Amino acid sequence: MRSLLRNPVGRAVLSLVLVCLVGVVFNADGTFFRWDTHRDMLRLVSVYGILAAASTIVIITGGIDLSVGSLLGLSAVCFSIFSIHRGWGAIPSVLATLCIGAVCGSISGGVIGRFKIQPFIATLAMMVFARGFAKYISAGQKISTAVQSTDGTFSYVPVPGIFDFIGTRIWGDNIAVVTILMIVVLFAAWVFLSQTVPGRELYAIGGNEEAARFSGVPIPKNIIIAYAISGLLCAAAGIAQAAQELQGDPEAGASYELSAIAMVVIGGTSLRGGTGGIHLTVLGILIIGYLEKILSINAVGEETRLMLTGAIILAAVLFQKKGD
Repeated sequence: MRSLLRNPVGRAVLSLVLVCLVGVVFNADGTFFRWDTHRDMLRLVSVYGILAAASTIVIITGGIDLSVGSLLGLSAVCFSIFSIHRGWGAIPSVLATLCIGAVCGSISGGVIGRFKIQPFIATLAMMVFARGFAKYISAGQKISTAVQSTDGTFSYVPVPGIFDFIGTRIWGDNIAVVTILMIVVLFAAWVFLSQTVPGRELYAIGGNEEAARFSGVPIPKNIIIAYAISGLLCAAAGIAQAAQELQGDPEAGASYELSAIAMVVIGGTSLRGGTGGIHLTVLGILIIGYLEKILSINAVGEETRLMLTGAIILAAVLFQKKGD
């Protein structure tokens, strides 16, 4: 048992098992044992999971990205404007939105890597700017299929096909497309971190930046890459959010960064950087997802759910720290 607790994977798996056991005991008259409960949990956690993948890449470097929620909101608004109001096709809308996310992430990475600004400060500034810009280009309104003409009247346009596709379920109504998107993102992030040179260099930067610099690792370049990928994934999450809500809400993603970071940390990736990975984040996503779902099916009030979730997050982190 002691050797299990010393292993981040073992600690995360044990935490997940304990959460699932709570679901078995408090199963809400068998609701926990139905497939649709697990399917819906995966769908609800998918957007957060994509943001958690983005946060993992940044946290590996020893940094942090507070702007992921705001970038999601900005991306949701931009994607809705492109696809609904301007009538762009699916591919141009997706590519343009992904580029906006990557550019915003690159700006944060450039400020951190080139000018040595603390990640907390740089991404806090981007968080505020992105949220403000989302409200500016949307005039503070949700971007929906109700389009206002120059004379002030409203007309309704059809929901773009890409919205219907992302928001649907496939394979006999058994899994949501947005869940598949999360799985693809998590797999791609795992490949990047574990199988590519830049990914391994991010671990070196997070482990010991000075040693990485003396070893010839291009620090600023890799920091920019990390935050650019984070912004790209935030844009993907924003697209998924807009498709599920059938609108671009400038307030979307508020406080999502806290959930994303919690998933990463609970999984076992250290905020100090240099250790962890996507495989641990997957466990963190499942822990938070099942915790929220178990509380939901047992009709626990939102205020109680928030308090319990906060307490369990703290307990899980202390539990993992004790095993170090």
